[in-house]
Amino acid sequence: MITVKAPGKLYIAGEYAVLEPGHPAIIVALDRFITVSVSEATLQGTINSRQYAETDFHWRRSGDQMIFDNRDNPYHYILEAIRVVETLALEMGRPLKIYDLDINSQLEDQGGRKYGLGSSAAVTVATVKALCQFYELPLSRMDFFKLAAIAHFNVQGNGSLGDIAASVFGGWIAYSTFDKDWLRTVLQTNTFGEILASEWPGLKIELLHVPNELELLIGWTGSPASTSRLVDKITIAKFAEHEQYQHFLAESQKCVQKMINGIRNHHLPIVKAEIRHNRQLIKDLGFFSGVTIETPALQELCRIAEDCGGAAKSSGAGGGDCGIVLTDHTVDQARLISAWNQQQITTLPLSVFQLTEASV
Repeated sequence: MITVKAPGKLYIAGEYAVLEPGHPAIIVALDRFITVSVSEATLQGTINSRQYAETDFHWRRSGDQMIFDNRDNPYHYILEAIRVVETLALEMGRPLKIYDLDINSQLEDQGGRKYGLGSSAAVTVATVKALCQFYELPLSRMDFFKLAAIAHFNVQGNGSLGDIAASVFGGWIAYSTFDKDWLRTVLQTNTFGEILASEWPGLKIELLHVPNELELLIGWTGSPASTSRLVDKITIAKFAEHEQYQHFLAESQKCVQKMINGIRNHHLPIVKAEIRHNRQLIKDLGFFSGVTIETPALQELCRIAEDCGGAAKSSGAGGGDCGIVLTDHTVDQARLISAWNQQQITTLPLSVFQLTEASV
């Protein structure tokens, strides 16, 4: 049996602007994981998930095709990850096999509500890594990113794929997305091997080393949000409010780049100041686009954190889910957490996950 895990993620800064090539975001990988196990089977394969225990998913082969009943299928990201890896495996001369996949996730609460930690990205990355090991495909981390990004993009159709990068590389990363139109074109004309070997236009992934005194607190509002739907709404505003949207992009790029430089130079006051600046930019985006990004619960989360001396903002697409706070020794975390509890904001006991060779 082969078992791999992939971490969840949270955005620190640069949301929405990161959808455009050349506009950076800062993302962290977190120590909550999706685990995927693969074991060879014979006549029939299965996909099992503790999160979908009521779904009995069986499949078989007809030639190189997977045959299954698509009704009530919750495994779209997994199946696309399988398709992408197996296409590459065939290109590399590997015979396809039948196997069982077992999935377990730590990215939801006990009731199955998602925390907004990028579960679809993590399960895509974990499935890609597990099957690449299963088929003995000698790939680099960047190859894992590219394969998982292709699979995720094929299902979702939008997004920056920064959550894929965080899940593959771990730690703190600065990320700029690639040209999606280029990817759509080469997927129609090139082999996966050729696409993996290509330089992806606009793609940048840089590992960041944060100041030792910086600490990250994460609050969960208990209200899940749909990233793809929020992104679709912002895309409408991109064209309807073109001038304001272009101003937002330019200001976000300057803000996040200052933050990246502050992290590189271990200058925490700059990092905290730009977190606050980025929060305002995203609130402005929500206002002129008519999209509720910072919900009342997220606004209260940030108010409490700022009153305690932290630098806070919503994380990711907003509309619910999580907010983040950057703190240091000047912040009374106990008072902050107590105030959050009084407002039914849950402090998630998470740490940044640093990838090591042993965890690849």
